[in-house]
Amino acid sequence: MFSQNPYKAVRLTEHTYWVGAIDWKIRDFHGYSTNRGSTYNAYLILKEEPVLIDTVKAPFLPELLSRVSSVVEPEKIRYIISNHSEMDHSGCLPQVAKITKAEKIFASKNGVAALNSHFDLECDLKAVNDGEKLQLGGADLSFFETKMLHWPDSTITYFPEDKVLFSQDGFGMHFASGKLYADEIPRSMLEEEASRYYANILMPMSGLIRKLIDRLGELNLDISLLAPDHGPLYRRAEDIQWIIGKYLEWSKQLPNPKAVIVYDTMWGSTEIMARAIAEGVGETGIEYKVLPISGNHRSDVATEVLTSGALVVGSPTLNNGVFPSVSDVLTYLKGLKPKNLIGAAFGSYGWSGEASKRIAENLKDMGVELVAEPLMVRYVPKSEDLLKCRNLGAALGERLKELARNE
Repeated sequence: MFSQNPYKAVRLTEHTYWVGAIDWKIRDFHGYSTNRGSTYNAYLILKEEPVLIDTVKAPFLPELLSRVSSVVEPEKIRYIISNHSEMDHSGCLPQVAKITKAEKIFASKNGVAALNSHFDLECDLKAVNDGEKLQLGGADLSFFETKMLHWPDSTITYFPEDKVLFSQDGFGMHFASGKLYADEIPRSMLEEEASRYYANILMPMSGLIRKLIDRLGELNLDISLLAPDHGPLYRRAEDIQWIIGKYLEWSKQLPNPKAVIVYDTMWGSTEIMARAIAEGVGETGIEYKVLPISGNHRSDVATEVLTSGALVVGSPTLNNGVFPSVSDVLTYLKGLKPKNLIGAAFGSYGWSGEASKRIAENLKDMGVELVAEPLMVRYVPKSEDLLKCRNLGAALGERLKELARNE
């Protein structure tokens, strides 16, 4: 009855159901803003005996159990697969294991180690090898390790009978919606959230992602449903090809003809400089984005950097150093390891002027090619200072055009 199961499972294929949860409220995911919420996708294969693939974040256990209960008694689940041990997919695993009386939980070797470190699980944990095939509950399943995409334990599971690839965090996005499939959501919105997810979660693993996509081609899996652990599912061939193609494009991190100008300001001088630099970039015909940190989250900056070729960072000098909000963004970006960028540092100062020099050092540490020495202006920029800013922007634009011609 509906009163007993307020949340229902959604049938995806002949034997596969979605039994996940929608998180409409979350707005921060370990450091980046999730303005459209998220989903925690879990799946149930229902043949001779049910097999549960991943669980959900701990507070959403009742939703998961309700969806499972709408198609099968949870106590009948004997096997659970953990493709990824991060807590948004394993948070309620101990409770689920007890309720279902699961006999075995399957994970990669690293997954078994991670789950043992997270929880005191009473049921048997079994490690599966890369490429291993098992029959569980009457379903033939294949397991492929995808280490560091984005944890050491990460694994994808393929169910050939229904042509479903359970891709854990790969090809996902943080996006809460009453629509389950990608083809029900505007493509522009999908690209915005998928690129945001890639930039803020997967960018450091771009080299490994290219290898994964190459391997998917070699495996030649027949995929009719691409089922990630976050966000919408892909059921049309053109949508599956689109998201895989986007991942391949983003993983290359080509020096795209776009400049991102990031800054914070104290009394407006650094802001005036940023606007003049942007004007210089624009006159070369190169696209640009100006991102004042006061109105943009660090994850907004990372998302724009993913599809850019230039990163220009400005800060006033405060206490002989970089403005705190600018330091925050630089630290965050360094961890994401963007590649193939050119850039520059700028800013105003009153006494000593260390900020721009330190930003330049940070950019060098990130592997950014600097096109000019740090541009510093004391107090309020004069006309000749703004002309220098404009010329810096023009130099950046011309260098981007040169790099684009060489691609």
